[in-house]
This record gives sequence, C-alpha cells and structure tokens, in this order.
Amino acid sequence: MNFSYCYALLFVVFVGWLNFSCGDPTDGFTNIPLTEANFDIQHPYNLPLADRYSYENGVRRLWVYSTDKPHSPNSRTQPRTEVRIRGYDYTSGVWQFEGYGYVPQPTSGATIAQIHGAAHDSSTIILRIYNGDMRYYSGDLIETNMYDRWFRLNIIHDVEGGKVTVFIDGVQKFETNDRGPSDDFYFKCGVYAAPKDISHYMESRWRDIKLYKK
Repeated sequence: MNFSYCYALLFVVFVGWLNFSCGDPTDGFTNIPLTEANFDIQHPYNLPLADRYSYENGVRRLWVYSTDKPHSPNSRTQPRTEVRIRGYDYTSGVWQFEGYGYVPQPTSGATIAQIHGAAHDSSTIILRIYNGDMRYYSGDLIETNMYDRWFRLNIIHDVEGGKVTVFIDGVQKFETNDRGPSDDFYFKCGVYAAPKDISHYMESRWRDIKLYKK
C-alpha cells in the first residue's frame, strides 16, 4: 500500500468523522407539528395582549417592563411575556426545542427560554441574558455577544438520562444534569424578568419555533 493511498484513506476517514461529529442537533429526532393552538401567550394580566406581544411576518415579538404586573392576579412572580408551548407536556423520553431568537439591547436579567418543571424547583433549565451574555440561571456562562443578532437555539432534554444540552447555531455550548423528574415538563420562550439585576425594558423575538422528540 503506497503512502498516497494511505493519506487519501485517512483523509476520507477524517472527513467522515468530522461530518458525524458535527451533525445537526435534530438528527434522529421526529418533528412534531405545531399550530397556533399550541402557542399560549402569558402576559401581564391587566394589559391587552397587543400591548406586550405581536406576531407579524412569522416573527413573534415579546416585551415587558420591570414595573409590569405578573401574568395572573394570584401570582407573586416577576413580570413576563412568554410563549408557553401547550399540548406537548411530557414526563419521559427525549424532547427538543428549536427556535431562532433575537435579543435587542438593553435587555438584561431576562429569561428568554426555559424548561418548566422539576422535582424540587419550578424549572429544569433557565437561559438568561445578562449584558449580552447567555447564562444558566445567573451562573455558568453559555455564550457571549448575543445582542442584536439572530441565533438558532436548540435545547435537548433527555429525561431518563437526566441531562439537558444547549446548542447555539448548531454547536453544543452547554450540558448539565436536570433537576429531577416532574409530572409536567414543558418548553417556554420570551422574556421573564429575573429576581434582581434586570433592565427596565426587556424584549426577545422568535421565529420558526419547533418541537422534536425521540
């Protein structure tokens, strides 16, 4: 076997490995069709929906102010305008959220995506924007320079494996253990003010929201 053939063979193997390792996050998943009935918009209870949400040309724009009311008169949570995906709550399996998001300055201290439900908490994962950076809750840094650009977000939750994985623009950026089983997991995106260190105005935009499962 000559050296040229060996190098050519190694190159083919390397390219094949590269393509496999850089596969799309949705590979092996089945797309779940969504209709408008699956998009429940939570917003300050004392305001019309149109005062904090718009849907034009395929883009959902959600915004909120730090002085706004919560989404329910009985809630003591922070203000929010969020999409709550209905009809596909889950307790087992491997589920994936995909959406293209956009966060304009000066939004800060805002949860832009989450998995609601956990064994001993209200959420399994929260992705927040602080000064243009995406963080796991208010801790681990996931990605920088998130302001004023469209990005593709994929969140995979392996319930039996107890893992949550985050991809930005198709690249794995973060993985963590989940927070235990729940009888009601579901995905959300939009803006939900953190308990502290928040901007007065918060906004995110979303398009091409999809769900997948295995």
